[in-house]
Amino acid sequence: MKNIPLGGMISTVVTPFRDDDTIDLDLLRAEVRYLLGAGVTAICACGSTGEGQTLSLEESRAICEVVVDEVAGTVPVIGGVIQNSTAQAIRYSLALKEVGVDALQVTPVHYVFAPSAEETVEHYRLVGEAADLPIILYNVVPWALVGLETIKMIADVPQVVAIKQSGGNMHLLVDLLADVSDRFVILAALDNLHYPAFVLGAHGALAAIPTVTPHLSVELWDATQKGDHELARELHRRVLTVWRAIDGPNLPALLKEALRLQGRNGGLPRKPFAPATPDDSARIEKALRAANLID
Repeated sequence: MKNIPLGGMISTVVTPFRDDDTIDLDLLRAEVRYLLGAGVTAICACGSTGEGQTLSLEESRAICEVVVDEVAGTVPVIGGVIQNSTAQAIRYSLALKEVGVDALQVTPVHYVFAPSAEETVEHYRLVGEAADLPIILYNVVPWALVGLETIKMIADVPQVVAIKQSGGNMHLLVDLLADVSDRFVILAALDNLHYPAFVLGAHGALAAIPTVTPHLSVELWDATQKGDHELARELHRRVLTVWRAIDGPNLPALLKEALRLQGRNGGLPRKPFAPATPDDSARIEKALRAANLID
């Protein structure tokens, strides 16, 4: 199994859809280049920001192949797996490994019925053994949240090397940092709380907001590591302003509108979700101006 660095400011990348719901891989390449230019430490494709839950195996494979090619070994590439059975998670994981991803981001199964602790451990054990790549446990699903005691059990699965704590739970993030940060890389995915998470000792972030604010987010990580908390608090305020404007049920569409307003092109959201409304656009534009990201 590869041993790769998974700390610092890791960015997700959008999946640009066309009017006919197919994927524009040229726009994807442009976004990857932009993120690399901002100095992110890794790129995650086919996650929630990339609408991974909507992607076929073939689409996920094609996306990750493009990202791996564009990155060309400069930073790790993480492939997202959002599936509802161990068999499907293994199929996707093997396909993404085949095109060269360095690590996987894997959700627990989550359709209506939450698995038990033992079933969750077995899920990650089987995916880990099959793919033999570093796995980030993507702890995002509120009704299937993997708790601290279960995560301690997953410590016996060598391929699981990191926990991406999302699901709106700062309390669990604090417990993870206190109890298992010597075993796992702890990544913050609470987009409005990166600064306090870094102060508390998180090893980095893997989240949606760096996709929109990669330069600010990288500067925030660097400032916190240097102990420049005055600068870090100012950067946090600017990032928070943008996050408040795009946080919502239609996050991929709102996020893509924030890219468009910055002169970037993230394409359309996947149907049935609609593009941002004029009111959404006005709110996001106001936030980007307040954060000094557009003139």
